[in-house]
Amino acid sequence: MANTSAICSSFKQELLQGKHNFSSSGGDTFKIALFDSDATLGAATTDYSTSEEITNTSGTAYTAGGATLTRSGVSLSSTTAFTDFSDVTYSSATFTANAALIYNTTTGTGSSTTDAVCAIAFGGDKTATNGTFTIQFPTADATNAIIRLA
Repeated sequence: MANTSAICSSFKQELLQGKHNFSSSGGDTFKIALFDSDATLGAATTDYSTSEEITNTSGTAYTAGGATLTRSGVSLSSTTAFTDFSDVTYSSATFTANAALIYNTTTGTGSSTTDAVCAIAFGGDKTATNGTFTIQFPTADATNAIIRLA
């Protein structure tokens, strides 16, 4: 089994159906969940699932479902639209993660969803032992932002 980094194919279709709102005010709620190396996240992932989601081996730094993300809004640079999120930090964390899934927990109508947005493979296991585990998002620009449409 392997995790791969990809914008989820179902997300691309849902964008054209108007199901995701990344506006910095009044937009949908997005979360990031962490997964172990037995997960199979990638372009074919359609929804968040607890299957192979990590758990703390001690402490309470990580809870099922992951952390709520703070959106940076939507920007346009030349012909590339992009959005990004603020970094996420888990303090006093003791766990190992291999990948993450960004997913939408609500749509513009306020209804609950688990719609996958993108999978992020960490390139191997990343471990924190009673320390800080940070997911650092790239620079929010047309070349680096985590979600870009060119």
